[in-house]
Amino acid sequence: MKRGSADLPLHYGVVPPWLAQRMSLLGGAIVEAIIIEYGRSMLLQRLSDPFWFQSLGCVLGMDWHSSGITTSVMNALKKAINVRSSELGVYICGGRGKSSKQTPQELLSVADKTGLNGDELVRYSKLTAKVDNNAVQDGYQLYLHSFILTKEGEWTVIQQGMNPANKMARRYHWLSTSLKSFLEEPHTSVCGKNQGLILNLTDKLAGNTKEGILQLTKESPDKIMNEVSIILPRHHEVREKDVNLKRLGAALILAHETHVQDMESLLLLKDVGPRTVQSLTLVSEVIHGTPSRFSDPARFSFAHGGKDGNPFPVPISTYDKTIEILDKAIQQSKLGNPDKSVALKNLSKISQEIEKKYTPGNYFDDWVQHEKDTSYKYGGKTVFGDAKKPVDKKESNIQLRLWD
Repeated sequence: MKRGSADLPLHYGVVPPWLAQRMSLLGGAIVEAIIIEYGRSMLLQRLSDPFWFQSLGCVLGMDWHSSGITTSVMNALKKAINVRSSELGVYICGGRGKSSKQTPQELLSVADKTGLNGDELVRYSKLTAKVDNNAVQDGYQLYLHSFILTKEGEWTVIQQGMNPANKMARRYHWLSTSLKSFLEEPHTSVCGKNQGLILNLTDKLAGNTKEGILQLTKESPDKIMNEVSIILPRHHEVREKDVNLKRLGAALILAHETHVQDMESLLLLKDVGPRTVQSLTLVSEVIHGTPSRFSDPARFSFAHGGKDGNPFPVPISTYDKTIEILDKAIQQSKLGNPDKSVALKNLSKISQEIEKKYTPGNYFDDWVQHEKDTSYKYGGKTVFGDAKKPVDKKESNIQLRLWD
């Protein structure tokens, strides 16, 4: 079983309606594009990867490292996918708080529609929660449980726990593909801050203590959980050290150092300017990128910014254009005209080719400031209000080049 976790600073508040609606539209389009191109199994694999999930949240405009990504992304996907579940063959059950308690009923309803074994699905749901909440007692109590399954019966679970003492949340991911036992090496790794001694009932050395949990499945664990110390930082702003500048620079160069007419021939679209190409390139990578490409999720916040203004306000007009272009590409692909979908896919490929030749320069802080200064042009918004034109400040004119 592939599984991992991520620690996230605990954020409060709600997603504003202007962003929540767009997250649902773009998130749904990304999911559909992945299903069309790679299939439902690949979608589940992506969702089971904590770094890909974080990258998805960033490209959707959430604060790049906050705990709110989990709740907001799953809520957006549930709204987008479940209204089309019969078409897409994917169902999302559960959610945060009271919604998590509805998971068994929702799974049984899906089973009635698909012919899957509902009682078995409910058992899987309960066991994943028991393992993360009780078998490994690391100080995090679950408050979110999302169960995503396909009509073929494959599933992934995304759940999140809260630790009020250190003001952190921890997200857990499960994937059913190679599951043999819930208590026999259920964790290939746990990505989080090492907290020293914890109660780990999946450890074969747990002795008599683990017998209570073992009664759930009557199975005995053999191997010790491996822990990998990876934690997202507490600071809210996106810093240079949080981003792979070689990858980010390649995407920016593709968007801003290519003539618009050349991009039109690539995308087979009109009225697609450099700022939209920048967003589309990062969205393209979320859809088509390989797992190794998501080690720096903060990079994807350069698609549509963040609702807290980091690294810059959400550019509403660019966000809407991204949704429009991706949705049209999907619809035309369904009608037998895949040209635009292929062109969007090529964006990530071209960016990677540029990356091979590019040596990062000292541009990061200037580029972030440039995005903030020009945000007003694209209808920039944050939870604090609309982006304003800089007062008495000459607009920056940044040029990125392959070779300095």
